[in-house]
Amino acid sequence: MSKNPNLIVNKISVYLFVVIVLFISCTTSENFSERVKVCLRNVGHQLLLSNGDASSLILPIKQLNESTFKLSFQDSLEIQPDSLVIFVNRSFKKSSFPTNYILEVKSCTKEEVVYSYEMRKREEKSIIPCKGRALPKDCYFIEVQFHKKSTSNKSQFIFYGLLFLALVSSVVVYQKRRKNKTTTTNNLTNVVSLGIFEFYPEQNKLVKQAVEISLSKKECELLEIFISRPNEIIKREELTKRVWEDNGVVVGRSLDTYISKLRKKLKDDTSIKITNIHGVGYKLEID
Repeated sequence: MSKNPNLIVNKISVYLFVVIVLFISCTTSENFSERVKVCLRNVGHQLLLSNGDASSLILPIKQLNESTFKLSFQDSLEIQPDSLVIFVNRSFKKSSFPTNYILEVKSCTKEEVVYSYEMRKREEKSIIPCKGRALPKDCYFIEVQFHKKSTSNKSQFIFYGLLFLALVSSVVVYQKRRKNKTTTTNNLTNVVSLGIFEFYPEQNKLVKQAVEISLSKKECELLEIFISRPNEIIKREELTKRVWEDNGVVVGRSLDTYISKLRKKLKDDTSIKITNIHGVGYKLEID
């Protein structure tokens, strides 16, 4: 039983869509989050080293929402804005992170912003105030918020590439199924009933109760002639001319040989027989 081509296309589209969604979620969500956490931990490490602290802990990096991350420390520290900007830029560039983000340094006690700056892809649009004013030693945490529009160009390219492939694949599959269906329909429409047999001249075969019986090209041509003129005597000369001589081939007893082969293939239906009219030709007799 042939399957609905629309159903096939729909299934393929769903599968490809799921693959795309999984891929994008991995590359732009989970993978991005983990990489940000690693980078911020490195920033924290550099800040502690600049304070001469090589032993206190950097607390687990927290993701506050889709685009905001929090870096916090076990002990108090002093923060030099100049150094902070350098550490963050250097770490983010190594990981090819979006260059549009806002960084805020907040006090642990009041959670007030004590220092912040905004970085843009175009440096002249970046806002980095008070770079020379150090923050005294205290308990601080740092929040980095990436602008949501700053999605990875590479991920976007991959996403739209996969989406394009999904659409192309769906169209190709649909066209192929449509073509196959049309071909099958055309072949099935050119069927001739012959007793218990079904004759498919374009496919050179007989079918008896789902059993296919292959015919040679000559057998097929002869049977087509007989079926077009049932219970009528067809002269040997006409059969020979139409099947052999028109193709530039003249034969001797080939006609009798092929008639014998056809008789064997039709023998299961006693209501059909090819009769030899001596000295004249042959006749397809059908009850």
